[in-house]
Formats: sequence, structure tokens, C-alpha cells
Amino acid sequence: MKPDDPLLRILACPLDKGPLHLVVPDTPAEAEGAAEALYNPRLHRRYPIVDGIPQLLPASGEQVSDDEHEELLKRMAP
Repeated sequence: MKPDDPLLRILACPLDKGPLHLVVPDTPAEAEGAAEALYNPRLHRRYPIVDGIPQLLPASGEQVSDDEHEELLKRMAP
């Protein structure tokens, strides 16, 4: 998924119905181990993108720690 994908404007968190932010790996080296994800900074929940398809079921999201939250904020696409 690309940061300018029009789909990002309409996707919403299944829990609070608010906007989600695309999180991309910082470097090509990180891209090998880190997958793209959609992130809800309000609830500290990350939803994976598998084979280009956002997994937006409530059970698919995972709660992130405060430290990981800070790291994800840095990696959110504008």
C-alpha cells in the first residue's frame, strides 16, 4: 500500500471508527523484517496488511506498548 492510496482516506478503525495511519518500514533493511501496517494512535492498536490487504477485524489488531507506540509515531506516513 502506498501513502497516497485513496483507500487510506476511507479506511477506519473497527473499534473507534476513527482514521488509521499507514506505517511503513524506515529503510529497505527494515522492510525485510517489518511489514506494513495500519495504526490507530488513539487506541495504540496496529492492524497488519497481508499481501496488500488490510486486516481490519477487531481480533486482527494488536495492542502495542508505550515504547512501540512512540516508534510507530515516527514511522507513520504523512
